[in-house]
Parts: sequence; C-alpha cells; structure tokens
Amino acid sequence: MAQFDPRRQPVRVSPHLFTVCAAVAVAALVWRVYQPLETAAQAAGLTPVQLAQLESQAFAAASAPDGLTNPEIVPVEVRSGETLEQAVQRTGVDANEARAVVRSLADGFDVVNIRAGLRFETAVARPRSGGGSARLIGLTLRTGPATQLTVTRNFDGALRVRELAEQVTQETTVASGEIHGSLHQSAVALGADSSVVARVVQLFAHRLDFSRDIRAGDPFTMVFERTVTESGVTVDTGELLYAELKGVRFYRYQPAGASQAQYFDEEGKNIRGFLLQTPIDGARISSNYGMRRHPIAGYRRMHQGIDFAAGYGTPVVAAADGVVVEARRWGGYGNWVRIRHSDGWETGYAHLSRYGSGIRAGQRVQQGQIIAYVGSTGASTGPHLHYELWRHGQRVNPRGARVPQGTILTGRELAAFQAQRARIDAMIAERQGGGAVQQAAVAELRPAQG
Repeated sequence: MAQFDPRRQPVRVSPHLFTVCAAVAVAALVWRVYQPLETAAQAAGLTPVQLAQLESQAFAAASAPDGLTNPEIVPVEVRSGETLEQAVQRTGVDANEARAVVRSLADGFDVVNIRAGLRFETAVARPRSGGGSARLIGLTLRTGPATQLTVTRNFDGALRVRELAEQVTQETTVASGEIHGSLHQSAVALGADSSVVARVVQLFAHRLDFSRDIRAGDPFTMVFERTVTESGVTVDTGELLYAELKGVRFYRYQPAGASQAQYFDEEGKNIRGFLLQTPIDGARISSNYGMRRHPIAGYRRMHQGIDFAAGYGTPVVAAADGVVVEARRWGGYGNWVRIRHSDGWETGYAHLSRYGSGIRAGQRVQQGQIIAYVGSTGASTGPHLHYELWRHGQRVNPRGARVPQGTILTGRELAAFQAQRARIDAMIAERQGGGAVQQAAVAELRPAQG
C-alpha cells in the first residue's frame, strides 16, 4: 500500500529531523485548506491515483507522533465468522480504534455483511517501547475493480475517509510468458481472466490434451481486448484475437456474411472440422467399429459404432453443430441421444447416465456443447460411451468416414484475413522485442472484421 509507505523499511532518524519533516507536512496540509484540490491536481498534472498517494504519504508522515515507529504495511484478510472490526484489531490496534475505523467506513461500504476472504491493507505505527497498542495511520479497502476507500489520520488525529475512483481504458493486450503452475494461473498473472483462458482451452481442445501435452515452461501468447484501470487491474475482457500454445496458432476472423467470428490457423483454415475426432475428452477406444464377439450375447455380431472407456459421469459433447432428434430411452442402448447435422449426417450417443441441461428433441446444440454424461444404462457391462455416425440413415465407421473439412478462406477473404494476421503478428513482434516487459498494451489495433 504505497500510499502509506514509500516502500522503505523503518529507519531511525533524529528527533529534530523527524519534527522538521512533520512540520513541513502539516504546513503543506494547512496550505491545502485554502487551495481547491482539483486546481492543485490540474496544475501539477497529477492523476487521481498519484494525488492520493502523495496526500496519504503526507498524512502518514505527519501522524506518527513521538514514541511510535514509522508506519508499516499490514495486509489483512477477513477470516470465517469474523467481523470487520475484529479483523482490524488483529493489526494490533485497540478495540476503540478499530471500532472508530469501521464506523468511518460505514457511509461508503457495508461493514456488517462481510464475507470471509475480503482483503484490505493497513498502515500502523507501533510503540517504540514494544508495549501498548499500535496506532492505525491508514487503511485501504478496494470496493470494486476501479474503486477503493482509504482511511487516513489527519494531522489533528481525526480519521478522514476518501473514495477514489480510477479511470478505466479499453486496450488490446499481448500477454506472453511461460506456464508455471497452470495455464490459468500464468495467464491471469499477465492480465487475462477466467473467461479468456476458457476460450483458449476450448480452442486447443481439438489439438491438445491439457492433462498430458502441457508441461511447465511451455511458452504461450494471447492477444485479447480488455478494460483496465490506471493501476493495471483488469475490470473486464473482450474478444480473444489470437492464441498460441506449443507452436499452434489461432487467429480470430469474421468472414463477410458470417453470423459470428471464427478461428483460423495461419493458412486461413478454420480450426473447427465438421466433426470432432472424439466426443469425449481423454478417453481411450475400448471397441472399434466392425465384427466382434458381443460381451453379453456371447456370439459374433456387427458392432456399428465405437466404444470409449470413461469414468461414470464424464461429460459427452456434441461432435458438430446440429439439432437434437432424440433424447430418450432406446432398448439396449439405454439413455440415447441422436443429433442431426447438415448434409445428411447424424451422430448417436448411447448408455448415458443422464442428459445435459436443456437437452431434448428439437433443441439446437453447438459443437463441443455438453449434451450428456457417461453411464452404463441399457445392455452394458460397465460405464462407457457408445458413439455412432450415420450418413443418410445408414451407419458408417466414424474413424474412416470422409466427413467435410472446415472452412478454408480463399480470394478476397483470404487476403483480408492475411492483412489482419499481419497486424497481430506485428504487435506480438513489437512486444517480444521489448524483452524485459511481461505484458504490452497497444490500443491502436482493432480487428477489421467482427
């Protein structure tokens, strides 16, 4: 909390020097009574954040009386079942002072309905003798992504509350780094949020198994729009424009006439094929399409799909965009879902434990949407997914079927995509040329499409 401590360890100073510093600070504050705050800020060219920091430092310097140490920063997190007053008391101040601080916050913050995990920072000065209660010099409590309340002790000892609202700006951010811990943790540290990371995971699910393919130290890059405060806090994120992981790159682009943007590789090929290779994540094939000895009937018969061994309750997703034709019990197939796709293609999913939210006949679904969960209903020896592919009403081998490819850009659309790709590549190159920085924000880029 830099506004109460200029990031130096407490040091011993002579009483005369301390008195002089305090007197200067007090004089500055008295002078400010006769000068409008806004006028001073404009004349000095200071932002609201810088002004608050200077003001709070002056308060801190003027409010540490003889016999107390210089203020030190004490971060606090409210514990389960604890009141805000009790949390403030844990900094070492007495009950009366903690009560006065909380009372001063009451006009701008709900001090009663406090949730566990709420964090704030305090600046406290402690007796040099080592005995007695600490004295609270200031407190900072963030009330929103771009707002915070500060409590400071005036030169006469009174508590003063100030609400600070930071300006927010829209920008396009390049976040580039290495994975340490998890992709989510690493990306959030560079300004992303959970929604951006979720989109990246969904994109790469077609190419990578996050449980087996991702390792610590793997590089990644994301380009996304965000709303950010003056102090660098991400308020909200917008579109993901680019993502790169383990050398695989995807660019966001909206072709002319398309209802929504899509993601394409470097050559302009849509990353979404017509059908997913597997409608279940991380499962192994336990039985292929073709003749086999039936595990229950005991004789050879045609197995008209592929079985994926997976744990009970594992999510099953739609292999392609389409409309649910059936979501019902169907003989030995148990709980069954059939989806009709374009150009005569259909997919079927059997032995399900239950259906996904809202899945019923007539419901439109998108590729990758959860439609059901693995089970062992019907004629089944254990939890698994039986998956079928149909073409004009006839079952075909899902592994050998010649299904349509994803969209490939050509002509003017390809040229427009390449121009947008070049702008993003130039932004990333500029950021990586900086070397020392972990994040670059460039406001000029806006995608030409979508």
